[in-house]
Amino acid sequence: MNSSVAAPDRYALIGHPVSHSWSPFIHGMFARATLQHMQYRLIDADAERFRAAALEFLVQGGRGLNVTIPHKQAAAELVNEMTPRALIAGAVNTISVMPDGELRGDNTDGIGLIIDLTENLKLALEGKRILILGAGGATRGVLGPLLALKPALVAIANRTLERATQLAATFSGRGAIIACGFDSIEPAPFDLIVNATAASLEGAVPSIPGAVIGPDSVCYDMAYAPGETPFTHWAAAHGAHANHKGWGMLVEQAAEAFLVWRGVRPQTRHVLELLAAKGRELPRVTPAPGTSP
Repeated sequence: MNSSVAAPDRYALIGHPVSHSWSPFIHGMFARATLQHMQYRLIDADAERFRAAALEFLVQGGRGLNVTIPHKQAAAELVNEMTPRALIAGAVNTISVMPDGELRGDNTDGIGLIIDLTENLKLALEGKRILILGAGGATRGVLGPLLALKPALVAIANRTLERATQLAATFSGRGAIIACGFDSIEPAPFDLIVNATAASLEGAVPSIPGAVIGPDSVCYDMAYAPGETPFTHWAAAHGAHANHKGWGMLVEQAAEAFLVWRGVRPQTRHVLELLAAKGRELPRVTPAPGTSP
């Protein structure tokens, strides 16, 4: 009788750098909780090596890849087809190998943020004024899902106005959206302010007026850390009602990718609690999936 055990299905995160990623821990917890026979590892590949490294992993039997900075747009060019939400985002963070061997690209960043905002944090965003800081890939990945919630306005503020204007034009048919520079933001309170820049990673805060924060404003930094980030510290100093970091987005986008691959969406509360406890050991601010690996 053959007593051999089938090898686990293999998945990985590819990006550069990825050594500090929490993804193996998160997906390992998901696999144990849902009794999935799988393993998950990290692949560090720079821009020149991305395509070859990704294809090598998949050709050798890998079932799927998570993709992080700086490869999300390159991943969109690698796959054979994209889901509607990946097409809207113009970027791919989840690759699946289909039964016919073709590669399907998806983007779970936006839904990860929305689930954290609306389910974990219980925020109602319909009819609200939202300010997003930054016009890079992180913002592009979440604009579609945010606009689908029918906010009164989404303002994209960026250091370079032209980039914000281009991004706003791309999504103009999906809701009320405007672009502005950091120095030309309307000096009036917003209901939700999302920092999608890398400023926190550099110990800085985008140069924006404190008047965007009112007594009911909620501030959300896509970066995550065991303590305050520069942005959440700044927001608290200006009287924000609440400040949150990107731990929830990190876990929820991973849970959505797990659902895409395995057909089951794991519960996230226990993982968030464990990750928060482990996060106390983190030596620095760490980026959420949309901003860096």
